[in-house]
Amino acid sequence: MVSGDKAKTPVVFFGTGPVAAKSLELLLKHCDVETVITKPKPPGHRGNFPVLDVAQGHELPITEVSSKAELSQKLKNSGLSSPVGVLIDFGIIVSRDVIDYFPLGIINSHFSRLPQWRGADPISFAILSGQKSTGVTLMLIDEGMDTGKILVQKSQLISSSDTTGSLTDKLINLSDNLLKSYLPKHLSRQLTPRNQPHPERVTYSRKLTKEDGLIDWNKPAEVLEREIRAFHEWPKSYTKLAGKDVVITSAKVSSFSGKPGTVVLNKNELHLCCGQNSLQLLKLTPAGKKEMTAEAFLAGHRDLLNK
Repeated sequence: MVSGDKAKTPVVFFGTGPVAAKSLELLLKHCDVETVITKPKPPGHRGNFPVLDVAQGHELPITEVSSKAELSQKLKNSGLSSPVGVLIDFGIIVSRDVIDYFPLGIINSHFSRLPQWRGADPISFAILSGQKSTGVTLMLIDEGMDTGKILVQKSQLISSSDTTGSLTDKLINLSDNLLKSYLPKHLSRQLTPRNQPHPERVTYSRKLTKEDGLIDWNKPAEVLEREIRAFHEWPKSYTKLAGKDVVITSAKVSSFSGKPGTVVLNKNELHLCCGQNSLQLLKLTPAGKKEMTAEAFLAGHRDLLNK
């Protein structure tokens, strides 16, 4: 319960995915986690299961739940005493009785400036939309989808090279800094929760699908460049080149024009025409191969690309 001379903040942690796992690792440095509530590893699942792995590695108590109803029942009989919950990347809807179990509610760290990008994938959609900044919102969850009252909100710049992965890492660190600074203030009732501003400006994100990653060369190059960065981890941006399935991992806008999908070779540069301008491919991963530069790909496929 004590780190140095300072007592850690007592919390119950709700989380399941990789963002939750990284967040939990950081949270443990300044919070006393009474239990980790998470989804169980699916039968037959091979490999890591992020939050369970972190919790077991730190020998934390674990409560596994698969549904909204099971969460409600297990919490009712848990005897947990933490005044507040922290929820990040959990994946199960939380009912009113679960929220009310905690005297100071459940804080969700949402990776956008609410009410912007409510929903399942705010980070990817911040990149896709071309905005210059996003942020983290600590809010008290209610029964709506990311509609709760705000405790604090901070911005994060989006660089022109950020992928969803790199931006996620920045937001995880920002989230942890906010939790470290503001959780104690919430526990001592120094914060006044406020309604989300500008309800007329609400935007929604959604879960991406594999089909989102298929490159449509009719789109403007600027849009496709953002897709490549936003889809870098999932679902990836894929197409066919020289008759081979490839994933484009890095590209920049260039100025060639032509029928969408047409290959333009400029010395050792590989460009593809888009609905507006073109994309210079910088790095790609052919099926069954490691990531390589476009120049390396050209070395083995130039003749096929010229056909």
